[in-house]
Amino acid sequence: MKFTKIVKEDINNVVTEFGVNDLVDKLKDKNVLITGASGMIGSYLTYTLIELNERYNANIKLKLVLRNEKKLDDYIKNHKNTDIIIHDVINPLKIEGDVHYVVHAASPASPKIMAEKPVETNLANTLGTAYTLELAREKKALGYVFISSREIYGEPLKGQELFTEDGMLGFLNPLIPRNGYAEGKKAAENLCASYKEEYGLNTKIVRLAHTYGPGMSINDGRVQADFLNNIIHKENIILKSDGSSIRTYTYISDAILAILLVLLKSTDIVYNVSDERSKTSIKELAETLVNINPEYKLKLVFEIDNNQKGCSNFKFGILSSEKIRNELNWKPKYNIKEGFTRTLEHLKDEIC
Repeated sequence: MKFTKIVKEDINNVVTEFGVNDLVDKLKDKNVLITGASGMIGSYLTYTLIELNERYNANIKLKLVLRNEKKLDDYIKNHKNTDIIIHDVINPLKIEGDVHYVVHAASPASPKIMAEKPVETNLANTLGTAYTLELAREKKALGYVFISSREIYGEPLKGQELFTEDGMLGFLNPLIPRNGYAEGKKAAENLCASYKEEYGLNTKIVRLAHTYGPGMSINDGRVQADFLNNIIHKENIILKSDGSSIRTYTYISDAILAILLVLLKSTDIVYNVSDERSKTSIKELAETLVNINPEYKLKLVFEIDNNQKGCSNFKFGILSSEKIRNELNWKPKYNIKEGFTRTLEHLKDEIC
């Protein structure tokens, strides 16, 4: 991902919304380890911490764990406080020196990978979480945050619209290999709670709804990625279902602000992150994207495929963000149209 004008604006928004002085005070001279550092979440967190170093002399040391250095932007590679660690989190992790905060964001997010490599997908969350938690315990880390998912809730029960952190979970079949992503996240959450209970580790969990923005791959098989790919190439949007599934979408910088608030300010262990204003069907999302660039004169085309192996089985169920809004005063900035407009602008700059 390139450090485009849109990304820079996003990072500035995150720092401003959190509070510059407060954020610098909490992170100054700290060592922060981020797994999945070349992914969308990891990259944005890294850009944010680099911004604190460059503009506010925070002297944050970054330990970036990733599998493929080629995916990492040169802007990050060349930062003086960056230590790049090539490592697969399904293996034990050894780090020299202090580690004050750990963000475990390494996990496949692509439906294609979830379908083709369900074992690796599960292990990135289960073993990856176990090894990073143990590292945090050994280093006596001040905080640890696991990036979880809306998918842990499963399919809502009859009549259930909202999922809350302390409410009922829906149905999830553990014998479907594709559900290794959700089951792995659930097991990882249990490990986080267990390390907190048994060892007193300051663990936190962020359950993200569908998160999008600069840094997401437009080739990973998720519907929003497919739609963006169509728009960038000025192609009609192809819908492979009737588009009735309801989802919420959260723009990346809003998600990053939430993660930092939970890691550094929260008192409880788990928080949903979802912009309920952006509740929409897949069909409505496609229509929104088409309308962002009306000059392209694109339209929706239905090519229904009932055998989409990698797709989520969940059609309904909205995350309630009431808890994080009330306790941490989180306020998402961008609605769907604004967020996807920014994403398209970034993609155009990146391609050029």
